[in-house]
Amino acid sequence: MTPKFFHRPPPAGDTERPVPRWATRLAHALPLLLLPACLWRLPFALHFEMGQAQAGGMPAYWLSIPYVLGLSVLTELIAILTIGLVRGWGEVAPAWIPLIGGRRVRPMAAVVPAVLGGLILTVLFTAVPLGDNRSLTLYGVVDTVAYTDDAWSALATVCVTPVAAWGPITIALAIAYYRRRTARSPNTAVCHGTSPTADPPGAQRPPRAEGAPRS
Repeated sequence: MTPKFFHRPPPAGDTERPVPRWATRLAHALPLLLLPACLWRLPFALHFEMGQAQAGGMPAYWLSIPYVLGLSVLTELIAILTIGLVRGWGEVAPAWIPLIGGRRVRPMAAVVPAVLGGLILTVLFTAVPLGDNRSLTLYGVVDTVAYTDDAWSALATVCVTPVAAWGPITIALAIAYYRRRTARSPNTAVCHGTSPTADPPGAQRPPRAEGAPRS
């Protein structure tokens, strides 16, 4: 038997169960929420320091350009993949993916990476300003970057601060995805007071032969 590397997926234009409106809005807003930080980061690729008063030189162009561009593109790609937690292609793998295309995605296969990623992002980007260019993070007190004037500092704050919501949003979407995918269908619930082995309504038993003993 020849294995099929591409499978025709079942109809998956929508999710099996309705997605909460808040989850849909958050998932689609996440790439836009991270976009200012990605754009703010781009000038560093060309050694423009965006008003940062940092000692030491910038890395060579052959390193800074692919690193900064790659980091920004990767950030947006991960944010776009998060939309799969509220769309049908997050429940049934797209047909163009080899081996698994068209197959149903197990809930934990999506939930575990999303939760772990959300926890890592929360640890990396959660910080409380303490003053004197110091911030309290989940891994201790760290020195923050100083800026040459308040205008550059305000621009950096506006662009970068929303990144702190990336981790919690991802975790919240993963929890909503898990609850939706593992919820019991109402059709499988047994009516209260009805025996599971009872005949369905309207069903007729076959006629009993004469003289047959009653059970």
